[in-house]
Amino acid sequence: MNHSPEFALLNIDKPLGWTSHDVVAIVRRETHIKKIGHAGTLDPLATGVLMLCLGQATRLSEYVMGHPKIYKAQVRLGIETTTYDAEGEIVATNDSPISREQAEAILPQFRGDILQIPPIYSAIKQGGKKLYEIARQGQGDTVELTPRLVTIYDLEIMKWDFPTFLLRVHCSPGTYIRSLAFDLGRILGVGAHLAGLRRVASGPFTTADAVDLEILREAIRKDTWQQYLLSPEIALQEFPRIDLDEPQSRAVQNGVWLNEISLNATGLLRAYNDGGKFLAILEPIAEQPGRWKPLKVFNR
Repeated sequence: MNHSPEFALLNIDKPLGWTSHDVVAIVRRETHIKKIGHAGTLDPLATGVLMLCLGQATRLSEYVMGHPKIYKAQVRLGIETTTYDAEGEIVATNDSPISREQAEAILPQFRGDILQIPPIYSAIKQGGKKLYEIARQGQGDTVELTPRLVTIYDLEIMKWDFPTFLLRVHCSPGTYIRSLAFDLGRILGVGAHLAGLRRVASGPFTTADAVDLEILREAIRKDTWQQYLLSPEIALQEFPRIDLDEPQSRAVQNGVWLNEISLNATGLLRAYNDGGKFLAILEPIAEQPGRWKPLKVFNR
């Protein structure tokens, strides 16, 4: 099913060496769609699922990126770097041997809810500045990094080839795999950094369904690229659906609150008009049960 480029998602398999912004800039330039954003940054050394939001779908980016992620991470033991990955300068080395059994023995410490300190070379803002900007100014030592609560649902070693190993990570959004690699190395006593990363899934979006960037560009040149567009509603599947009649649809489009919707739902709703067209996200009014207000309305 074809979707309008003015309200759609693209699941791109980001190539190695490109920034997420590079990919956005290419697609924006070649499709001539002005409003495009990405949902969930990947570093240049990372590949895999990069979700682009097109047109009005940019207003849904928080929901697109808000799903759990699955990564395959290449961890290199014995070398620590400034950025916690292969792009940084080496700051410590240790060639002590580590066995697979030793590494697997510490994994339970990282499963479940954990407090994680983000890398200083990250886009998190502190005092109005991004951390990597502070680090590049040589002031990284002056910043006190705040631990963040993240969840590691599953963590397993897929392949062992000392001094590197392949780690599968199923985690909450906002988890820094670079920090995870660094922390694993610290606990093992030899240090480590992230040598490679592939995001294989972001919620319902997987690499199996992602389009290679060069294939997409060729399709854009042939004007057949619309086949790769996805419905933004895929990212909202966990929200219950409600179908509105014509007066209700008109009210929602005008920002009017709806009364007496008897629905056993406590979170957000996906609202559709009587023609089955996705219309809005509705939010319950906590103090007034049964009343819902339009949170985001899509007049297309």
